[in-house]
Amino acid sequence: MTNVQQGGRVALVTGASRGIGAAVVRLLASRGMRVVVNYRSSRDEADDVVASIRSTGGQAMAVQADVTDGAAVLGMVEQVRAAMGEVEVLVHNALIPYAIKSFDEISWDELGGKLEQEMRAAFLMTKAVVPGMTEGGYGRIVYLGTVLSRRPRAGMIALGTAKAALSQFARFVAQELGARGITVNVVAPGPVGETTIADAALDQEHQQRQAAQTALGRIASPDDVARAVAFYAGDDSGFITGTTAPVNGGLAMD
Repeated sequence: MTNVQQGGRVALVTGASRGIGAAVVRLLASRGMRVVVNYRSSRDEADDVVASIRSTGGQAMAVQADVTDGAAVLGMVEQVRAAMGEVEVLVHNALIPYAIKSFDEISWDELGGKLEQEMRAAFLMTKAVVPGMTEGGYGRIVYLGTVLSRRPRAGMIALGTAKAALSQFARFVAQELGARGITVNVVAPGPVGETTIADAALDQEHQQRQAAQTALGRIASPDDVARAVAFYAGDDSGFITGTTAPVNGGLAMD
């Protein structure tokens, strides 16, 4: 496969067929990046995102891969390399399913399984793109976390614990890769509409209570999160690494 027209940096966004991921690829494409829409099973939705980007003059391709499968991840990165070149920006957004249960109700298989799958996906994706970033002397890695890592909510022990582990993983990777010109940061949203399992679990009354507790008086949209991701994915954040951006409208303030 020959390279597509040369242009902006190559950005791979996992779980990009809908929600936050789709908002991210659209925004990055609008800012001149050549974007890769990763999906696991939602091919039609991924194709629709690609078509919407191309219709406005952007460059995009869809690539299927289960981000918890090492061979699939390596195959995806190789496919991107053949079509566009090395991945220079990784936004790891893919949602790994998890149980919504209290500590009393949850089993170790449910909690430990979420931890293992969350870290496996982040580890595999990072391992796959770092060699190319190292060779090019440039890289932006952005992981999607959650406010639940710092602000517990009933039933969210699996997600919050796994994303807390991801945040610490990001700091270690940032420390090690900084000298290579690679930055590593986390964007940690609060509730985001009804785009994730966690947010879909919020009934309307609970969403209204969450909005009332937020300084800005509303919960986030996918576009709110995408703008923070785009900052970390671009050159303006070049001297920022190992940080977590809380995109929660003031729901939690450190």
